[in-house]
Amino acid sequence: MSIAHPTDAAAAGTPADAGRRSSGAGSTGPRPGQPANKQGKRHYGTHAFLIVMAAIWLVPLGWAIFTALRPKADTDKYGYFSTGGAFNFDNFTQAWTQGGFAQLFWNSVLITVPSVLLILFFASMMAFAVSRVSWKFNITLLIMFTAGNLLPPQVLAAPLFEMFKHFELPYAVSDSGNLLNTYISVIAVDTAFQIGFVTFVLSNYMKALSPELTEAALVDGAGVWRQYWDIILPLCRPALAAMATLEVIFIYNDFFWPLLFIQSGDRLPVTTAINNLQGQFLSNYNLIAAGAMITAIPALVIYLLLQRHFVAGLTLGSSKG
Repeated sequence: MSIAHPTDAAAAGTPADAGRRSSGAGSTGPRPGQPANKQGKRHYGTHAFLIVMAAIWLVPLGWAIFTALRPKADTDKYGYFSTGGAFNFDNFTQAWTQGGFAQLFWNSVLITVPSVLLILFFASMMAFAVSRVSWKFNITLLIMFTAGNLLPPQVLAAPLFEMFKHFELPYAVSDSGNLLNTYISVIAVDTAFQIGFVTFVLSNYMKALSPELTEAALVDGAGVWRQYWDIILPLCRPALAAMATLEVIFIYNDFFWPLLFIQSGDRLPVTTAINNLQGQFLSNYNLIAAGAMITAIPALVIYLLLQRHFVAGLTLGSSKG
């Protein structure tokens, strides 16, 4: 004869209790003290706000595409706020030919690629110095680099123009005899003004890396350059990809500095090509819209190709653990 232990009976309970336990085992009911409808509450206000903001952002872009696809004759006949007439790519073809986009795209490459490479190289070295090396002025230099971003670049337009005008170069390097009308001037200014921002971002990223990495390398006899180039820099590839994406877009879209320092029309970047589409007495806004769309395509393609690295670089290391 077996004797049932009291705890066994308590654990077994009644069939109704067992049914309630089995039905509630996988459920996610509300917490104690929490309203029953709180669990299924939807963020309708947030979704509505995001939809409105997305529409505000996309309407001008959609309207520019719509205008670029319409011939000017149909726009003049039916009006801008109409859907009558034909839709084709004639404006894009004319804009490409009239604006000289082929040469100007190459000019943008000659400015953007060296600028981005120099920015990433110098900023990564500076970020390593202020985040991974303990010395007296690391925080001071980081503050100075960050504070430099607070100065509007246009304030230095006149001093930089005068400085470049009096900076003599051999005519084999510059046909103007100075830094004006050269890609060097634009690359130098873009690099100088973007290093501070990239240094700030990369230094925060490098601080999140384990200090044991460089300590172990130091014990093994690795110097500062070896620690930077072989250990820290490969671990910063997501952050470098994110910064490269941003800087390509920033420098590619820059209009002010090339227009200030470069006087020859055949050396200007593609962002200034829209000026070539302006008429002397009348502006063809359909043609200008097509030119603006052509100008935006490379930056959009670069962002779409590097979007995964861009998001990973901005979010990786944002939380510990």
